[in-house]
Amino acid sequence: MNDFIPPAKPLIGDEEIEAVARVMRSGMLAQGPEVAAFEQEFSTHFGLGRACVAVNSGTSGLHLGLLAAGVGPGMEVIVPSFTFAATANSVALTGATPIFADIDPDSFCLDPAAVEAAITERTVGVMPVHLYGHPANMTALQAICTARGIRLFEDAAQAHGASLGGTPVGAFGTFAMFSLYPTKNMTSGEGGMVSCADDEIARRVKLYRNQGMERQYHNEVVGLNNRMTDIHAAIGRVQLTKVDAWTRRRQENAAFLSANLTGVTPPPVAADAVHVYHQYTVRVPQDRDGLATALREEYAVGSGQFYPVPNHRLKPFQADVDLPETERAARECLSLPVHPSLSQGDLERIVTAVNALAKAGA
Repeated sequence: MNDFIPPAKPLIGDEEIEAVARVMRSGMLAQGPEVAAFEQEFSTHFGLGRACVAVNSGTSGLHLGLLAAGVGPGMEVIVPSFTFAATANSVALTGATPIFADIDPDSFCLDPAAVEAAITERTVGVMPVHLYGHPANMTALQAICTARGIRLFEDAAQAHGASLGGTPVGAFGTFAMFSLYPTKNMTSGEGGMVSCADDEIARRVKLYRNQGMERQYHNEVVGLNNRMTDIHAAIGRVQLTKVDAWTRRRQENAAFLSANLTGVTPPPVAADAVHVYHQYTVRVPQDRDGLATALREEYAVGSGQFYPVPNHRLKPFQADVDLPETERAARECLSLPVHPSLSQGDLERIVTAVNALAKAGA
């Protein structure tokens, strides 16, 4: 019987284990020299050219970035509905209102035309998600934001190393958030990294992550405890030395799948985009759920359905808005394994399974 092929698989080696042990032996466990080094190395590694601030989760990174940008009650931020709930949640947690706009059917990212149509006098920002590792159309979104006098933010949770027109994601907006959750393209065990456009945004993110203090007991704002530990930072520093090779493997795996799959629609890539394939997401117009079940039960191939319930239909939001491409993607999208742990045999089994089941109408 074939071993199960999981849809995602964190990669933790002896180097990460030794890094954690080194920090544990040092006695410096809270935010310290490992965090500071990780912040600098992350910015340099991905060519961001700006300060980065480490926090305890990707959601915290979005929340603190929005607070640092001055987002709050009475304001609106335009976001996609086809994404994880943290995107909209982070806006709502500031007291602002997330406004949902539709997606481009190819990239699964915010459609600039839909964004422009959603702007009101209360709009202060737009926060695209570089979904599945493909960059959003930042060129068009930047132009809209500049023309309308609003700010551009980035949810880059899934897009470490992705780029558009030679500019890395995370270097476009007032701030950008990278998630370091275990299933992401690199991890710190748990955590997030906020890329900041200027020193004041970075200073304010640091304030908000540390109870509002830059100096102990001199609180400047009402803050939170969203610090990253040195233990997590040590894991992240090791993962930075490996992520490029993992990304190349993801891209090679995706190329094999795209060249050999039939019966499903592979993910297109924009001409000037670098896709880092956090997920390899295909469209299954007929019975996506049935195909996922058959892949698992007949071929021991895992898959992911991201995101079957769009944010605008979740109980906290219940927005009355027409998002046809979002609804279609929620019905049709299926993410196949693409992670670096896949063997050639795994890839061939995925192709055989999908092609056979799609042909049979499963």
